[in-house]
Amino acid sequence: MLQELVNPYYLQVLTFILINIILGLGMYVTLSTGQLSLGHAGFMAIGAYASGILTYTYEMPLLVGIIAGTLLAGIFGLIIGIPTLRLQGVYLAIATLGFGEVMRVIFVNWDSVTMGAVGLSGIPNLGRELTDSLRNMGIEASQFGLRSNALGSLLVFLLLLVIAIVIFIFFRRQNHSRVGRAFAAIKMDERAAEAMGINITYYKVLAFVQGAMAAGFAGAIYAHVTGYISPSDFDYHRAIDILIYAVFGGSEVVWGPVFGATFLTAVPEFLRGIAEYRYMIYGILLVVMMAFRPQGIIDHRVLYRFKRNRQDKKAAKSKKEAS
Repeated sequence: MLQELVNPYYLQVLTFILINIILGLGMYVTLSTGQLSLGHAGFMAIGAYASGILTYTYEMPLLVGIIAGTLLAGIFGLIIGIPTLRLQGVYLAIATLGFGEVMRVIFVNWDSVTMGAVGLSGIPNLGRELTDSLRNMGIEASQFGLRSNALGSLLVFLLLLVIAIVIFIFFRRQNHSRVGRAFAAIKMDERAAEAMGINITYYKVLAFVQGAMAAGFAGAIYAHVTGYISPSDFDYHRAIDILIYAVFGGSEVVWGPVFGATFLTAVPEFLRGIAEYRYMIYGILLVVMMAFRPQGIIDHRVLYRFKRNRQDKKAAKSKKEAS
């Protein structure tokens, strides 16, 4: 029965949506301080290659590889974030895009470790690892009425869903904390925020490192979901994809990149006929969004209306029950 409900293809699409949501949230936290970074594809590549090499070449546990990839991306975020503090707008975008391209070229030419343009294959699969762990505990896929690969896909999806929710809640709570208010102040007016005693350097680097770690983690998971990575997976187009998740969905609120990543990942999958025109559609979307709705689809006003409607419906329901 459960085997009929679990479709591996849809689970894979949902898994990629969750990976892209994490990437979008990483872009969101960087944009929340007014920094436009196009280096997230580079951080994603660092996480993917670090975890892939550690687990495949050096046979380290998968958890160690993912954590190492995430931390290494954060360290590179710190290294890149400090010298680019003085850059803003398009200058920061160009500098970070250059970093991403430098990383891609390094991975292409470092044949002895990364296998160059051919790519790294045979990376341990996350679903298989989770299924083997359950088997070692005496739990078989057949007990749930599933095949082994279907159970692996389901476990990966559920694990990523929990992680994505945790990251979402973390950034949402951070927005209401002292850190989040400092981010908002820096985004509104950097000089005024500095005059109020906010440590601009600390908070901008903090946001940059958080974004880099989110991208590195997403990259590590991506490597262990696909089992194969190559430098072309993290090129210029990937950087634009990550930016569009936040710009299209909305960079003002944390719900924005969640909606953007979900919509823009799902639509090309379900409309296979237009998938090859994806980047042309993205380009048109960017032009339209910048012209008519630069804050994205979801902003504070949309969330306020949604909450107001829910409150009105609850009040009407209570009134009806009382009468």
